[in-house]
Amino acid sequence: MLLLALALAPAFAIMIYIYIKDKYEREPIPLLLKNFGLGASASIVITVVIGAFGNFFLPVINPESVLQQFVKAFILVALVEEFSKYVIVRYYAQRNKEFDEPFDGIVYAVMVAMGFAALENILYVFQYGMTNGIIRAFTAVPAHATFGILMGYFMGKAKFAKTKKEKIRLNLTGLFAATLFHGIYDFFLFINFIPGISIGAFLSLAIGLILSRKAIQKHQNISRFKH
Repeated sequence: MLLLALALAPAFAIMIYIYIKDKYEREPIPLLLKNFGLGASASIVITVVIGAFGNFFLPVINPESVLQQFVKAFILVALVEEFSKYVIVRYYAQRNKEFDEPFDGIVYAVMVAMGFAALENILYVFQYGMTNGIIRAFTAVPAHATFGILMGYFMGKAKFAKTKKEKIRLNLTGLFAATLFHGIYDFFLFINFIPGISIGAFLSLAIGLILSRKAIQKHQNISRFKH
């Protein structure tokens, strides 16, 4: 039970933080939990898919090839995972009538991301133990949150875009931003055979956190429910 609590606590803490930040017109909790559940379900599907996919392709990737680790980080992991989250936000959350201001893009994207991260975290913590859980509470889980905020920022704008072309552009920009930061974060961790290079992952996380804070403030400031 302690390991389970450790695995879930970071995700729930971030969800509560985002819920509080949605201070002008908060989303229905049941709907937020549904998005969280869909994110967790996506994590299960992706774990199975990558597991099966990996049996054919990952063994041939040279663990000390920078180029091949780049492909693994950006395509096999970042794009696949972020696309699964994107589909949920795009075709479930964004179409809901409760999605009625740009900030909701951040809220729903983070709920989906935290569902994904929570289940992923459970698997890692039960496999590698408490120390791993503590480290991930300050690294991997917040990283997933920043990916969600960056994606949601643009998808929140897309919901209220005036043209279909602009809507598509903004939605795909959200997917690109999340994939880019996810890929950078993983890439520097994957090439840890280069001494000291993993610091790049934490620098990218720091930048992601700064941009996420600005994204939250921008959407708060333009809320139509702000008095």
